[in-house]
Amino acid sequence: MNSATVSREQAFANARAVLDQARARRDADRAAGRLAPEVELICRRLERQQRTAPRTERRAA
Repeated sequence: MNSATVSREQAFANARAVLDQARARRDADRAAGRLAPEVELICRRLERQQRTAPRTERRAA
């Protein structure tokens, strides 16, 4: 039974890999000008919010 389960660390690593791939696709589309204007505005707004937001420390799980 244990072989069918995925460890928590592996699940997080898999999720990070998928998120990194999605970010890379988004960045490539953005650089090529393939994002819709509304999406580009959303990205810019989120980036601006992240720059001005106070940094918080990540806690170990």
